[in-house]
Amino acid sequence: MTIQEALQEARKRLSAVSNSAALDAELLLAHCLQKNRSYLYTWPEKSLNEQQYVSFNQLLEQRQQGTPIAYLLGYREFWGLNFKVSSATLIPRPETELLVELALEKIPLHTACHVIDLGTGSGAIAISIAYERPHAQVIGIDVSTDALTIAANNAQQYQINNLKLLQSNWFAALASDACFDLIIANPPYIANTDPHLEQGDVRHEPRRALVSGADGLDDIRWLIDKARDFLKPNAYLLLEHGFDQGQSVTALFRQAGYTDIQCVQDLENRDRVSLGKRPSKAAQPR
Repeated sequence: MTIQEALQEARKRLSAVSNSAALDAELLLAHCLQKNRSYLYTWPEKSLNEQQYVSFNQLLEQRQQGTPIAYLLGYREFWGLNFKVSSATLIPRPETELLVELALEKIPLHTACHVIDLGTGSGAIAISIAYERPHAQVIGIDVSTDALTIAANNAQQYQINNLKLLQSNWFAALASDACFDLIIANPPYIANTDPHLEQGDVRHEPRRALVSGADGLDDIRWLIDKARDFLKPNAYLLLEHGFDQGQSVTALFRQAGYTDIQCVQDLENRDRVSLGKRPSKAAQPR
């Protein structure tokens, strides 16, 4: 079977389960051939050997069952870098790059700064920030040791030396006097009855990294409250959230006494990241 024939067959098989069947087919075949996608267009008449065909067919079967492309390939591009992923981590998504962009606006380029990424998963956010801001000292926290192993491999791949990974349930493992110039998180924010949990890639992603109570705001509510104790004066908390949660999240920031509160939209003009500046101790409602 030639490359062209294999792609044609794959597109037909995947069209019922994927909105990007052609792209999925190309990514999986290029992965099996250990070539880039341009090779497929340059050499469509090349024949697959038996092992390549068997491997390709196995990946197609898994994709037909709904396994995300990123898990099949073992990586996902984010912020121009390739990050290893597994079923222990969320798959980095393009809209989360807004969180990195906003964080970089708050971090000086040439001076020291202490940043913490809560629920770091694959390390995509923390590593992207550490990569762009070598003078920053970044901590990535996750409760999952399997996720932290993936994050450590990603950090090693890019020789990131200004990142520390720590197992912790949010702030639990930090010293009580730890303080940061910036706290960022892409926390769970999906309601536990949301039908999207049974659709697409999220069916295969770790549920604990997705779901947060009846309204999807349990973790965000807790983080907005507790982060005040770990922020330096005039430091910011940045949180990603669902497209329909902007008003609720900014209201929580206001209730907790934060100032300079903003809700920023992503490239699809959807509310995506909210942020606020640490309130003074006197202004913190309890």
